[in-house]
Amino acid sequence: MQIRPATSADWPGIWPFLRDIVAAGETYTWPRDVTEEQARRLWLVPPPGRTVVTVDPDGTILGSAKLVPNQPGPGDHVANASFVVAPAAAGRGIGRALGGHVLDLARADGYRAMQFNAVVATNSRAVGLWRSLGFDVVGRVPEGFRHPTEGYVDLLVMYRRL
Repeated sequence: MQIRPATSADWPGIWPFLRDIVAAGETYTWPRDVTEEQARRLWLVPPPGRTVVTVDPDGTILGSAKLVPNQPGPGDHVANASFVVAPAAAGRGIGRALGGHVLDLARADGYRAMQFNAVVATNSRAVGLWRSLGFDVVGRVPEGFRHPTEGYVDLLVMYRRL
């Protein structure tokens, strides 16, 4: 697998699984009925942000991530990132590879830390992955997320220095 910068030509390969993951309503704080146009603007970020894709040798997009400043102005030295892996590629290490790659990009871009503002507490795979990559839970928003089957669940704020 290869991780490379995303281009607009990659969008048709990202959108189907991003749409399905968002529509499931279990891990993303986006509206479940986000339109393709809205999602494209949110995912294919302009500089200083970056969007990357993980691709198989045949060019199939397996996952994607975006890296942006967590806050503008005096908070722009802390990065934020979002990740999505095609369900068909789950369990192949795509999330871990993307996580490590984005941490390296953030360091190279001069960020001092990375913060995730809204990790759904019931998303145990993501929480476990981020903990294994050195993130700590530094905050919790009680019942900050409406899960479609679990009801109101906590959102975690996760952080690590770079």
